[in-house]
Amino acid sequence: MRHFTILFFLATIVAVAWASSSNDINVEEVISQVVEIHRLRPQTGSAGYRVPQLDCLSWRLAVETNNFRDWKLVPSACENYVGHYMLGKQYRHDCEAVANAAIEYAKGLKLGGDGKDVWVFDIDETTLSNLPYYARSDVAFGAKAFNSTKFNAWVIEGKAPAIPAILGLYKVVLSLGIKPVIITGTPEFTRQARINNLKNAGYTSWLKLILKGENDSAKSVVYKSSKRTELVKAGYRIVGNTGDQWTDLIGENPGARTFKVPDPMYYIG
Repeated sequence: MRHFTILFFLATIVAVAWASSSNDINVEEVISQVVEIHRLRPQTGSAGYRVPQLDCLSWRLAVETNNFRDWKLVPSACENYVGHYMLGKQYRHDCEAVANAAIEYAKGLKLGGDGKDVWVFDIDETTLSNLPYYARSDVAFGAKAFNSTKFNAWVIEGKAPAIPAILGLYKVVLSLGIKPVIITGTPEFTRQARINNLKNAGYTSWLKLILKGENDSAKSVVYKSSKRTELVKAGYRIVGNTGDQWTDLIGENPGARTFKVPDPMYYIG
């Protein structure tokens, strides 16, 4: 009650100050608006107070905006938060928001009409979802150390489902005459499994499917940039680029427009 009284007093001061500079301001209305704004503040964690789940939400925001970099694991305290997010409605809604923005952009493009317009897609957590793998107790939504042997075994099984929103984007891209190019950091020996998985999930055709070979750079930014540069040198125009990692979307020739799919489960540097 004391905090509210102080805030009300401050709001009154602000309102009176505004009112003194303009005869058109309704003082009561301004006071009411300021008080309503301040009523929200104790619920947001302002003034440094901890609020349940705020830390993990803020961590996810920093991850998506590329402010947190080179992290190795999901914080153990955020394992359940990330799991609930990935399995819940919000993750699906976030993917839909990305896809809808990309579709609106794609429909407004003026294409060359020469078959040289391409759209780059990543695979893992972009076209296909590895949630059945990451939900396992030995993976814990990225809270436990990545095991490439186990992950590659999952990839070879070829059971990853499509991310529906990105599948929808892919179909729109095809319908507009833009050719999909799929670039993934998974190794070349998984090619046939990836082809089968993509087709079974609804991705029926593409211009190129590029997987990482033994001679490709170990650095993801360099690897993906080099493959996009090869496309550009071959005369293709990258009109769009969609991926879940910032390494998919930065570096040379990222494309005319990039669209990041949410992924708080791992970071590829």
